[in-house]
Amino acid sequence: MYILGINAYHGDSSACLLKNGVLLSAVEEERFRRIKHWAGFPSEAIKFCLEQESITINDIDFVTVSRDPKVNLVKKVLYLLRFSSNIFSIRDRLLNSRRINSIKLELAKTFSLNTSDIDLTIYNIEHHRSHIASSFFASGFHESAILSIDGFGDFTSTMTAYGISNRINVLNQINYPHSLGILYTAMTQFLGFPNYGDEYKVMGLAPYGNPIYFNHLEKMLILDKDAFYLNDKYFSHFKNGVSMNWDNGIPFIDSLYTLHWIDLFGLPRKRSQEIKKIHFDLASSVQKFTEHIIFNILNSLYSKTGSENICITGGVAQNSVVNGKILDNTSFKRIYIPSAGHDAGTSIGSALFLYNHIFDKPRLKKVISSNFGPSLSQEDIIQYLNKESIDYSVLLDDDLFDRVSDKIIQGGIIGWVQGKAEFGPRALGNRSILADPRRKDAKELINNKIKRRESFRPFAPSILKEKVSEYFVQDDIVPFMEKVFEVKKTCYHKIPAVTHIDGTGRLQSVDKDVSPKFYKLISNFESKTGVPILLNTSFNENEPIVNSIKDALDCFLRTDMDMLVLENVIIER
Repeated sequence: MYILGINAYHGDSSACLLKNGVLLSAVEEERFRRIKHWAGFPSEAIKFCLEQESITINDIDFVTVSRDPKVNLVKKVLYLLRFSSNIFSIRDRLLNSRRINSIKLELAKTFSLNTSDIDLTIYNIEHHRSHIASSFFASGFHESAILSIDGFGDFTSTMTAYGISNRINVLNQINYPHSLGILYTAMTQFLGFPNYGDEYKVMGLAPYGNPIYFNHLEKMLILDKDAFYLNDKYFSHFKNGVSMNWDNGIPFIDSLYTLHWIDLFGLPRKRSQEIKKIHFDLASSVQKFTEHIIFNILNSLYSKTGSENICITGGVAQNSVVNGKILDNTSFKRIYIPSAGHDAGTSIGSALFLYNHIFDKPRLKKVISSNFGPSLSQEDIIQYLNKESIDYSVLLDDDLFDRVSDKIIQGGIIGWVQGKAEFGPRALGNRSILADPRRKDAKELINNKIKRRESFRPFAPSILKEKVSEYFVQDDIVPFMEKVFEVKKTCYHKIPAVTHIDGTGRLQSVDKDVSPKFYKLISNFESKTGVPILLNTSFNENEPIVNSIKDALDCFLRTDMDMLVLENVIIER
């Protein structure tokens, strides 16, 4: 049985392929289109999934779509009648819903077929149930409490559930227009970061400030037991809707805050303006407030379920600072967060919901790898480099690890491409830029000369799984770089490049069975320096993570990286 799962006409569109419940491949459309957060139909991602298995669209039994326009229909109509004064917002939402209902037509266009030539069944799986399934059915937990929380999808922003075996039982949901994700996005926009998906910049900015505006935010969002409500005075979407468009696949959200924000905080920061103390403090306040709300929801969820396991998913679950504090601030003992907790992961979730929950078929083993994307063959790499007249050398594994670790120790910045691309927003040692974590200047160097991004943005420590407790206060397996932990104070001086200003690091624990070459490279570096960590950041420069040989070579040539490693092929300046 083949199930093709897709997230379409929504930010971070993606596709995945399941065969008899086993996840074979998954990839975001942005990797092919080279446009971040691509929000159109994931035609290239779908083609990739089918090509990997050498099948055609007519070999697919079922297609799942992680949206269901029919869900909450009465609530949508009542809301529009009560609040919406923007006819264009209503039109845009109706057009988007119509697109979701034309999946068979889009598949026919993708493969140059008539719709009558395509014989498969399409299931629309509600957005948050797709989120929930992407976490619980991949967690390895027999039973677990589950939280999905984001901006909104299918008119819902937050959903709690309890999963046991193959069943997901929804406990509570918070509907649009009330959304913690919208509050965080509105603050992101107010701080001068207008692009879709810029919320992680606020998370990076927060440790530089103090949460002195926490009480102000309590005026905007009212907490009521395990629910919350936005104050419509402060958010434009209550009357105007959320103005979104997807022109050329680029998602854009219009401003969400009202002029009443100015009464509380003064004028919003323009994109080109200097970041000042107030901006640091606002970021710190919204981060601390978000943590407060999530911990409250989770503690209530624990009381309802009694489970010691918790699965977290949804866009807000990409907040790795919150994730790293959950076990210390709730009664849960174990946590699972998928590699793609954001909307891209709903393609997998919708497919798993159909296979596990609806069809009651056997579940996956715990998913601890995100390596489901495209790979590059060494033969193709060499052929391409020869065509481009690029000098290179080819080394055996042991020589490769030795040469690359030496280059890192000498101060080199490395572009590192190995195996299948990771599914999700984090580079986990397959599409990474690597550097020496002991260098005090590494963060500034990479931000300015390679990533060309804001100076406050931190870099991640990839650490051998067995060594986490030696460098971090908390000791846990963190396969997807999904949690921020406290670095031990005695280790600050050892790894300054990956220790954020507040003494934390968003770590990845590297497993030798999941990432054998990356593990061996870090081990080689450790044998020479005594430090079992490499600085790791995604291989890109203000673009989606590199996907092809050309992407990697172009990024290497236009930046100041010192070495490019494509499988066992090395290119040096």
